[in-house]
Amino acid sequence: MKRREFLLHGAAATAALGAGSAILPRLAAAAPIDPMDPAVSRDLAMRALEAARAAGASYADVRISGNRSQALGTRERQITFFNDAESTGFGVRVIVNGAWGFAASREVNADEVVRVARQAAAQARANSAARQRPLELAPVEAVPNGRWSSPLEIDPFNVPIEEKVDLLLRANAEALKVTGARFVTSSMNFLRIDKTFASTDGSYIEQTLYRSYPQMNITAVGADGDFQSRASTDVAPRAMGYEHVRDANLPGNAGRWAEEAVRKLTAKPVEPGRYDLVLLPTHLWLTIHESIAHPTELDRIMGFEANYAGTSFISPVSEFLGKFRYGRDFMNIQGERSTPGGLSSIGWDDEGVKPDEYLIVKNGILNDLQTTREQAPMLADWYRQTGKPVRSHGNSYAQNWNVVQFQRMPNVNLLPHPERDVPLDELIGGVENGILIDGDGSFSIDQQRYNAQFGGQVFKEIRNGRIVGDLKDVAYQMRTPEFWNGMDLIGGQGTYFIGGSFFDGKGQPSQVNAVSHGCPAARFRGVNVINTGRRA
Repeated sequence: MKRREFLLHGAAATAALGAGSAILPRLAAAAPIDPMDPAVSRDLAMRALEAARAAGASYADVRISGNRSQALGTRERQITFFNDAESTGFGVRVIVNGAWGFAASREVNADEVVRVARQAAAQARANSAARQRPLELAPVEAVPNGRWSSPLEIDPFNVPIEEKVDLLLRANAEALKVTGARFVTSSMNFLRIDKTFASTDGSYIEQTLYRSYPQMNITAVGADGDFQSRASTDVAPRAMGYEHVRDANLPGNAGRWAEEAVRKLTAKPVEPGRYDLVLLPTHLWLTIHESIAHPTELDRIMGFEANYAGTSFISPVSEFLGKFRYGRDFMNIQGERSTPGGLSSIGWDDEGVKPDEYLIVKNGILNDLQTTREQAPMLADWYRQTGKPVRSHGNSYAQNWNVVQFQRMPNVNLLPHPERDVPLDELIGGVENGILIDGDGSFSIDQQRYNAQFGGQVFKEIRNGRIVGDLKDVAYQMRTPEFWNGMDLIGGQGTYFIGGSFFDGKGQPSQVNAVSHGCPAARFRGVNVINTGRRA
């Protein structure tokens, strides 16, 4: 945004908020066309592809997208922030002489798409001077007229700001009714992405993605100055509309979360040592994300993704794929992009590939990896040995029009017990000395996703197969292979829950993705637990 536009937006927003208006005025678009109009976007996409071919590209794709994001937050009885932003533009990616080139622009018109396509081709030609081997793309089936949208009942951008703020403030008020609850924050985040993809392979695809994330955090303060918090981790973000906020019922749940925060003030501090853990899926999804989903991204394994949060302990591929035991025989980790409401669910990825469902871990053994069209040929030998076709799993994604697409994780799920619906009581019943952990908390993990430490929200002491009281200041330490091989029982479908991350960062320049992780409750033996509390 140019300085003059910024000042105009700022003045308009200030006037609107001062008048109590729920709608921020938009500036008139400089271009006389709507780039998201299907007829317009198709014409622009075809012009870009034609210009790329004429400039020497052996392959080209174009993404035209418009993003609308909205975030608002409160603390106790006041509004703390509000942001409503839109961004529209396009990016062209090409291969010339076996190397990638990419260029983008926010000026979406017929002349500009031609100029940017030529610029991308020139960049690719320059990059080819330093390439070690020509790019090879896995085959893809052309989709000449594809359309897909996230499930939606209520468009969150049609709900008045006043209604959203009222819901958050009512939730805050309910939490503050609980004696001992002193501080409370609440917020909502929404995103809509309209994207058009076209490629020289013959695909033309239109998709609309929605994401919604309501959340709260409540802090209780004791007379001795101790403070304990409870976040609304049993409300996960979803690729849905405002109906997800409605169904989350923050005002109805706020009192319970506040009471749990207050109970932690008088909970018994955990004694460090070895414990059996029963991890609820509201907690376990994050452990899966960090210690399974990230290290099985092929670009991390190959060393292409290193500066931002490291590489992977799964290297080299030949020593792990088909050989490495991640866990016991009942452990199956699935990659997919089709779960309704899953944050990574789509019709086609940002290379025009229809994602498939595949087992990253099968019967406890590392079985497959996350791939894009460029990455899949790197596993050609493995696919030939197993009789699998060399194809992308559809794991390409770009946050916006102005950044290039690259490998991002799908929904990565720990499947429930393969034979029966194991209840939570059975998991607890087999523990003599242990801890149940509900909700995700602070964590840290090393650059190879091998050594880690995880906290939580609510901790229950287990003695002789029964929950006997509350604990606090709990965190566990783990090494990825030892931890997952120590999982001796998983819950059934009845314990299954889908958690996820609304803000999963990766890449340089940094991009944000959103991803869901479904899992049942699970039991882990002999895990090292530490006390994170303050000592006099």
